[in-house]
Parts: sequence; C-alpha cells; structure tokens
Amino acid sequence: MKAVILAAGLGSRLFPVTQAVPKPLLPLANRPTLAYAFDRLKEIGVHDVCIVVGQMEAAMRDALGSGRAFDVRLSYVRQTEPKGLAHALGFAREFVGDEDFCLYLGDAVYSTGLVPAAEKFRAGRAANVNLVKEVPDPSRFGVANVQADRIVRLVEKPKVPESNLAMAGVYFFRSPIWDVLPGLPPSARGEYEITDAIQALVDRGESVLASVLDGEWFDTGTLDSFLETSRFLTDNGHLFGESARVEGEVGEHVVVGEGAVVRVGAIRNAVVLPGARLDCEGLVERAIVGGNVVAPSLVNTIAYGTQTRVA
Repeated sequence: MKAVILAAGLGSRLFPVTQAVPKPLLPLANRPTLAYAFDRLKEIGVHDVCIVVGQMEAAMRDALGSGRAFDVRLSYVRQTEPKGLAHALGFAREFVGDEDFCLYLGDAVYSTGLVPAAEKFRAGRAANVNLVKEVPDPSRFGVANVQADRIVRLVEKPKVPESNLAMAGVYFFRSPIWDVLPGLPPSARGEYEITDAIQALVDRGESVLASVLDGEWFDTGTLDSFLETSRFLTDNGHLFGESARVEGEVGEHVVVGEGAVVRVGAIRNAVVLPGARLDCEGLVERAIVGGNVVAPSLVNTIAYGTQTRVA
C-alpha cells in the first residue's frame, strides 16, 4: 500500500505565520506537523508517500527532502490550482498506479493509530474505507450517514446533518476511485470535493465502509485547534527546544522552538517557532509567534514579522 498526503493548502486561517512557514511544517511539540502523519502511516506498514504540494513547494522539499530523516520515501506532485481535495488527489494518479492507497489530510493529528481502519480495508474488498468520528458539531464537516458499517450517503457541511459522524481525514481506496474523478462536477463552492467522489462510488454500487475512530482527532488549521493539539502533545506541560532561551514567568502549555529567544513578563498556552525572537513586556497567551516580534502583549494572536506591535 502507498499513501498520498494532501498538503497544498495555503493555511490562510493561520496567516501571517503560514505565509512564511507552510502549515504542514509548523512545529507541534517541536516536530513538524507532518511527522505525526508519517508516524501513523508507518504504523500500518506504509513507507512510500506522495505529498501533494502547492505554492510552498520549495519550502516543503527543502524541509522534508527524500523523507529519509523520517524513515519514509517521499515523492512530490504539485496541485496547480486550489480546487479541492478530489482535484488535488488527481495529481497523484501516476504515483499510485494500480495499488491500493491511503489518503491522509496533512493537517490532521490523531491520538490513536489507524490500524483498525487499515485492517478493515485489507480484510475485505471494499472500494473505500473511511475514518469517521462522532462529533458534537457535524455541520462543520463532511458527514456520513451509515447503516451498520456501510456508508449510504455523504454530505459536505450539511445545514441539517443526518448523523453525527464526521469524515475524519483518512481514506483508504482501491482503483475504482480513479474511475469517478474525471466526471466529478464541482460543488456549489466551486471545488471538487472528496465527499462527492466517495458518494459517486456509493451511487455506482461500490462497497463504501466506515471505521469509527475511538481516540482524539485534531485539525490543526486554526489558532484554537493548533494550540489544543500542542497542549495534548506536550502533556499539559512545557517544552523547550535545544539552545532556546526563555526569560520570564512560564506557565503551562508553552512550546519554544530550537534557537528561539524569549523575553516576556509571562507566557502560557503559546507556541514560539524555532529561531524566533520575542520581546514582550506583558503577557503572551493563546499565541503562535514567529520571526522577530516586539509587543506590549500578545493575547489571542498569530504574529510573524519584524518589530511587530500588537496591543
């Protein structure tokens, strides 16, 4: 089995940091976000991985290289335009060939492994097995309507959800997926949705199954979710990278990257990127900080720049 990781998004909800650092490379507990994806894929025996990249391709290649440092073998393809997940997947067709594969969203982090879903896929002949998770707010996600373990209907961000099972960012496919992608129409928002591609498999009579995730699922694409993931991975403590220097009161949930220099009145529930310089007279809280930042305080903030001042 091979894997395809979708990592072409701009990370606009984390601007301005992601204008300098691609979202899949942002450090969580001082490891690149994608390192956690590689861990989960290796647990199910997958080492050949294609990363679908976007306009930050050069930075991704420079940081990840061949994948040797992560014990994986990396290939890269570029999505030419941001037209949705199914559109992005199409660029990996040559890499996958006729093999089965796992599709993984690059900003997802899981507290437990993918072994149950992978075993379910390998044990049968379903065209597709999808990781799903019970959530309190399903209207934010692609939602699966399931009978037994068979998915009978998928809706992307429904106003009135038919179930509380959200599509949780990992999909296992066999070759029928390639048959439905060419004729897939764009959605109302002008994108080619992976949920629509899977619904097309259902409509063709293919076996499409759900595998329920028992652990935690983190989507790292917003300030809140990024900091929540950081808290989880640091076990509610703090973590300083090699040669990091920190002056000031340090509370819980603080991660400071390698080589960063931090001078603050107090800091808690925050991430300072590797090599950053932070000079803040007051409180830094619920913040992601990179570059050279000077501010009286940083609360509920994503800051990256030179001599940035945030009240």
